Amino acid sequence: MKRRRRGLECIWRKSRDVSDQARAKAAIKAYSVALRAARKVFTTARIASAANRPSELFRVVGELLRPSEVQGLPDDLATGCSDFAHHFAGKVAQIRLELDSSSIVVSAEVTEVPVCSILWDSFRLVLPDDVEGILGSVRATTCALDPCPSWLVKLAKDGLLDWFVTIINASLVQGSVPSYFKQAVVKPLLKKPSLDPSICNNYRPISNLPFLGKVLERVVATQLQEFLDDTDFLDCSQSGFRPGYSTETALVALVDDLRRELDRGSVTLLVLLDISAAFDTIDHGILLGRLAGMGLGGTVLQWLRSFLEGRSQMVKLGDTCSDPWPLTCGVPQGSILSPMLFNIYMKPLGEVIRSFGGCCHLYADDTQIHYSFPSNSKEAPRILNQCLAAVADWMRRNKLRINPDKTEALLVSRPSDRGIGWQPVLDGVALPLKSQVRSLGVLLDSALTLEAQVSAVAGRAFAQLKLVRQLRPYLVKSDLTTVVHALVTSRLDYCNALYVGLPLKTARKLQLVQRSAARLITGASYRERSTPLFKELHWLPFTFRSQFKVQTIIYKALNGLGPTYLRDRISYHKPARSLRSSGEALLSPLPLSQARLVGTRERAFSAVAPRLWNSLPTEIRHAPTLLAFKKDLKTWLFRCAFGE
Repeated sequence: MKRRRRGLECIWRKSRDVSDQARAKAAIKAYSVALRAARKVFTTARIASAANRPSELFRVVGELLRPSEVQGLPDDLATGCSDFAHHFAGKVAQIRLELDSSSIVVSAEVTEVPVCSILWDSFRLVLPDDVEGILGSVRATTCALDPCPSWLVKLAKDGLLDWFVTIINASLVQGSVPSYFKQAVVKPLLKKPSLDPSICNNYRPISNLPFLGKVLERVVATQLQEFLDDTDFLDCSQSGFRPGYSTETALVALVDDLRRELDRGSVTLLVLLDISAAFDTIDHGILLGRLAGMGLGGTVLQWLRSFLEGRSQMVKLGDTCSDPWPLTCGVPQGSILSPMLFNIYMKPLGEVIRSFGGCCHLYADDTQIHYSFPSNSKEAPRILNQCLAAVADWMRRNKLRINPDKTEALLVSRPSDRGIGWQPVLDGVALPLKSQVRSLGVLLDSALTLEAQVSAVAGRAFAQLKLVRQLRPYLVKSDLTTVVHALVTSRLDYCNALYVGLPLKTARKLQLVQRSAARLITGASYRERSTPLFKELHWLPFTFRSQFKVQTIIYKALNGLGPTYLRDRISYHKPARSLRSSGEALLSPLPLSQARLVGTRERAFSAVAPRLWNSLPTEIRHAPTLLAFKKDLKTWLFRCAFGE
């Protein structure tokens, strides 16, 4: 078609005949229509291939908008693989060497296994139905060590189930992990596009494990999670990789603590610790001691020991691989079990921090310490520095290295108390107080206004909208909606429980993003009102979306589906005598004496949660399931927003 168009165009340029011009214009128009249709089909197919996989959708849309340049491989792949392998192995070895050379005598808390009766000594064997369910939930990521693509394994699972069950049960009974499952292929990934790709230190190692090994890990992880839930072993402030916990629940609790301390007139110092290569430097002996101390024994402990020991990995560039090297410490980052084992490893840290009167919130290796004190306190600097010294000492004893240069500190206080005149000291390094810090992806400032966070979210969201607008001619409405939800709405919804009670001038920035997204999807003009567009798309306005998130968190906390640290902040109202409202599941409001500041009354979770929950109709508060609660809540909020 393109050749025919060019031919007719050449004929017209030579003849200058009106009829030839008409035929050339018709061919050009037909070619443009066909090209746009082909692009629409291609784009729709690419987006459909990433359905229900947000991370994959991000990647696909990024490739459609900005075709990525192929990362240049070294001319000598064998040398490149060897260089990366030496770098990744040497980095961990150097950290361990520094820790070993600076470490004092290791205390009994680390080396001795606490006396504990064995609570779990054997795995529950799996059935074909169990394995079939796990195969459906595990992502089809193929490792270079796999004999065939993982998607093919999932398609052919009916004929392979019995074989899988035999392998998995044999591993569980014998307490041994096949050596093939303990190999990993590492792909170096550039940390940021702006970094120099010729420097090995600018890359992070991404491990890829055999597919069937992940299925086996999922079986063990499921049973281990049940044991952790039954024994309530993990630290109450640990939110990483736990069902019902998230970065949002951790931040809601953290900001609530900070606001409550502000209301009391206290000054709070927030320290965000940075741990270098945390997962890669875990000591196997210490971890096995903790596992035994929590009541594991028999084939369970034997299996976990086999999982940790005898591991190896190799770097792969193109079709060339480096020589494998053994891993004597650490847990593989691409593993399903590793985050759970890391949480167990870090459990004593919370006790160390709380012993000095401090508080902490943990999300895997992201550790947030906050210590509150009166502004005129003379003892606070000494106690806080002792706490940080104890934390640094605990890290060294447990073979973890804190990076003081990347550790951040923020003073949260009223304007009159900002100049405290001292800096906290961590591992001999004074930590400068910053005007804002990024905690779990959210920018926090000294007054907790969240203005910097809102501005950053709005800026990134508008940039994404500008890029998505380029794809609009090639997307049907349903695909366009999917892309907008993945790239724009998800940014507005991340930790939007913190946005409840924002001043109008701050919230307006995010409202404008939502309006622009609605106009992009519907094709409405800039001057058209957004309310009818939200109704057409069945979107809740921004402020109601924040309320929806908070009320969902409350429901989960009250019904045992969320963190205990949020459940402890709210309580059911218990009147002194029997009233008609006794059975309506109302929450006790925060006393006015504990919510004197407007910021506390309007934005602290402890104060906002009872007010929002008590405003719900009784039948919604008594919803039997989370799904039913969300459905009824959205309907009710939709009516409140649009007056229906």
